[in-house]
Amino acid sequence: MIYARAGLALGVLLALAGCAGLPSRSPLAQWSPSPNHSARHAQFIVLHHTQMASFDEALNTLKTANDHGEVSAHYLIGENGRIVQLVDERERAWHAGVGRWGALTDLNDASIGIELDNDGLEPFSDAQISALLRLLEDLCARLNIPRDAVIAHADLAPARKADPSAQFPWARLAEAGFGIWPRADAPPAPAGFDPVLALALIGYDTGDLVAAHAAFQRRFRGIESPVGGVSGPAGPTAPVFDDEDRRLLFDLQQQILARE
Repeated sequence: MIYARAGLALGVLLALAGCAGLPSRSPLAQWSPSPNHSARHAQFIVLHHTQMASFDEALNTLKTANDHGEVSAHYLIGENGRIVQLVDERERAWHAGVGRWGALTDLNDASIGIELDNDGLEPFSDAQISALLRLLEDLCARLNIPRDAVIAHADLAPARKADPSAQFPWARLAEAGFGIWPRADAPPAPAGFDPVLALALIGYDTGDLVAAHAAFQRRFRGIESPVGGVSGPAGPTAPVFDDEDRRLLFDLQQQILARE
């Protein structure tokens, strides 16, 4: 009996050890692995649009390369709501590139990348956003990622990227508890309010203030280009923060400060 129990215990330990080495995969997605990855730990979720003609074209690119080299993401979501996982969540997918969010400069190392099959011009389908919300719920619960740590690719690389486009329904995500969003009844910003400091507090790199302002407006106002700006020979050199920008930024600032 003692030997039988010892054998059973050894079998359980071996089974657990085997499970520990298994890839981390979402039960919501079909597994279709990409070799383009390396190890990392996730603190954020970064959303992209593929800007390609089809789901299959995007899937192939994420498993091979584009004009800039090898690329991948952890997940790809089709217009019909199909979810495919390409990279183990414990590994670094190559989706974010050069960028910054707050103090983080290696977003591939710190994030889960989700690509949405969308050409950057069309609205995102209801089936696709519903699938995204289910996936976000799953990821945040299993990986202990804060629900407000969902950002746009353009947020972390505003001078290079514009995805997901102004068509993306950030308000719907906020209603489901993901990301941050200004309150509809937010009051005007007070005198002396500094919108640049608020942008930086949210996470934007204000080194290129025109680009950061454009990314903010894309995400929080659904505007694809800056409102106003001071122009020089090479184009806009400084953004103009209008009253609505200031109102929204002040409210987002207050929400963030209240959590700290």
